[in-house]
Amino acid sequence: MSLHSDYPSIAAARHALANKQVSARELAEQAMAYAQQQQALNVFVEQNHELTLAQAALADQQLANAQAGPLCGIPIAHKDLFVTRDWHTTACSKMLGQYLSPFDATVVQKLSAAGAVSLGKLNCDEFAMGSRNESSVFGPVHNPWNPALVAGGSSGGSAAAVAAGLVFAASATDTGGSIRQPAALCGVSGIKPTYGTISRYGIIAYGSSLDQAGPIARSAQDLLEMLCVMTGFDENDATSLEFCDEQANTGERIRHEYQTTQTSYDQQGSLPLKGVRIGVPEQFFGEGLNTEIAASVEAALKVYEGLGAERVSVQLPLTELSIPAYYVISPAEASTNLSRFDGVRYGHRAAQYHDLASMISRSRAEGFGPEVVRRILVGTYVLSHGYYDAYYVQAQRVRRMIVNDFQKAFTQCDVILGPVTPQLAAAIGAQANDPTAEWLGDIYTLGVNLAGLPAMSIPCGFSTTTERPLPIGLHLIGNYFREGQLLAFADRFQQATDWHQRQPGQK
Repeated sequence: MSLHSDYPSIAAARHALANKQVSARELAEQAMAYAQQQQALNVFVEQNHELTLAQAALADQQLANAQAGPLCGIPIAHKDLFVTRDWHTTACSKMLGQYLSPFDATVVQKLSAAGAVSLGKLNCDEFAMGSRNESSVFGPVHNPWNPALVAGGSSGGSAAAVAAGLVFAASATDTGGSIRQPAALCGVSGIKPTYGTISRYGIIAYGSSLDQAGPIARSAQDLLEMLCVMTGFDENDATSLEFCDEQANTGERIRHEYQTTQTSYDQQGSLPLKGVRIGVPEQFFGEGLNTEIAASVEAALKVYEGLGAERVSVQLPLTELSIPAYYVISPAEASTNLSRFDGVRYGHRAAQYHDLASMISRSRAEGFGPEVVRRILVGTYVLSHGYYDAYYVQAQRVRRMIVNDFQKAFTQCDVILGPVTPQLAAAIGAQANDPTAEWLGDIYTLGVNLAGLPAMSIPCGFSTTTERPLPIGLHLIGNYFREGQLLAFADRFQQATDWHQRQPGQK
């Protein structure tokens, strides 16, 4: 059983709450019971039932007084990268241990103000560094479709919680694919908006020029509900984008664009997507792509063509170079961001040391896991004297060229379509001794973060040759600030298919 079995969408749950078919407390209790049943998935790293029920009681009061926000009473949860006053925030690392933030992240504040009821904090890769959710100090998240397999990362807990129906949606972050990749492997929907659209204030930083928050939910419509609340200018975040038009600073911009796009689709009758050009990059379908993933993406393309869209071949020639560029830039930024974790003011401190230098050295050696150490060392190296120009500056030049390639492609198409991952979900521990295999698995998602574009993953099929059916994700990439159009485009696919409605354990 899951929340999705009782309420197929956020809108359905909101309708039930508004019509007193269920109370926010009852819905929260139901969600907590499901989470208890699914403890083996290792999704939650901290829950507090009293806090959850207190939020539900407030939601019931708001519903009774006609003061309900757009997410009033809806059970959600937060990736353990968003700081929260009421739950510990550890970034799933020994380094932060029992850290309790004195303030809430802006995303947490916005969702709380909208009436959402939090079930707690969700597992993720340590400091969001990973694509399998195996580097967490709390252990790996298990894929709801097959618990022997990874859920993807770094937002594996967020994707698995939604897939298992423990919450309707979850906050997540995406630095190189960390929303889209686990969404694809867990059979749910996830969107990374344009860089700067959602405040990063209160998100523990990994790569500051790459990190972007976003939601994971079951469908494009549920993503819209979450995204419209999470979006907006924040003066506390230097990278938050401010527009001249006031409406552009809020989720109303995205909702308006979504509704306008849907209206234009409706006016075209049986071919709603007539005139929409879908760019298909040749570089996304080369060697290394699983044949079942390729077949599912091709089938999705045919669905879109059946709705009137036109397939256009486009080129993203620097796709392969996105991997070395990303794994120079992101470790460099991580090296700088994680230097603050030294055991002096907060976080893990070594029990034995001789002086300040040894205290910091031992605290960091004990507090950080191997993947975090690996990236800090790489980042420190590429920023060091004699290597900065050869590596970091060169990677930034490649980044600019990747941006240009995407913009050239968007002169030929409206949306770019392809696979999210080259392979299906792997067995837990299968790639433990080969970190570069994990890095190579990000080939289709990294360029989007380097360019700061919006992109999303939606379910488009299942494998048939594996022991149990495994979800396959469809990657949709839009141009800057086209989140509304992207969600409408995804929603049309979900109106024509039922992949997003499938649940783990269903026959």
